[in-house]
Amino acid sequence: MGDSDRKLTRASTDTEVNAFLRKVASTPAVRAGGEGGRLIFALDATASREPTWDRAAHIQAEMFRETAALGGLQVQLCHYGGFEEFDASPWYRDTDALARRMTAVRCRAGHTQIERVIRHGAAETRRARVQALVFVGDSMEEMPERLYRAAGELSLLGLPMFLFHEGGDPVAERVFRRLAELTGGACCPFDAGSAGQLRDLLGAVAVFAAGGRTALEDFSRRRGGTVPALTHQLGRR
Repeated sequence: MGDSDRKLTRASTDTEVNAFLRKVASTPAVRAGGEGGRLIFALDATASREPTWDRAAHIQAEMFRETAALGGLQVQLCHYGGFEEFDASPWYRDTDALARRMTAVRCRAGHTQIERVIRHGAAETRRARVQALVFVGDSMEEMPERLYRAAGELSLLGLPMFLFHEGGDPVAERVFRRLAELTGGACCPFDAGSAGQLRDLLGAVAVFAAGGRTALEDFSRRRGGTVPALTHQLGRR
């Protein structure tokens, strides 16, 4: 890759990250005296993701550790794989218990169930407010129109989707971006070279959902990297 290609790649990545950060900044913060934030973390656990599953589990565990001290974040783990297998955990505050649940998941051959993830998110936020629905996946094998209709319901409920696209499937990328747009969320690429960035961005979403702007500013000072840009966006609100 030549210097000009590398510059274009960096510019493209910067644009993706800035767009993601702007969307996170628009996510409603937890109010003082409330019940704390709730975040759904949904994963594609089909066979195509097996080579990167351990890395995803490690990143997720780090994200949860960032919010442990806040005490206000509840996280639910969802995943699908195999023949119409779909699992949603209880709501956890204990990061160790959630990490143990994550490590027990195994990837199994099957089709994507993104619509089921979306409808599950809608059902959960009807029961009690959910601040963010995070999804990590690499493919899309469903009718896009059905996903878009389901996403419209999330928009009405005020639940944004933050989607991380692994791999280079152009169909999945196009659909993921549209889902983010429809729900007021964001979509970012995810590959082996951006694992650290994904960890930071997921941590930012989780910290903001748990503790609002003050917690995010503290996280920004400690972590650096792409996170200070998010704090800057919040400062302009």
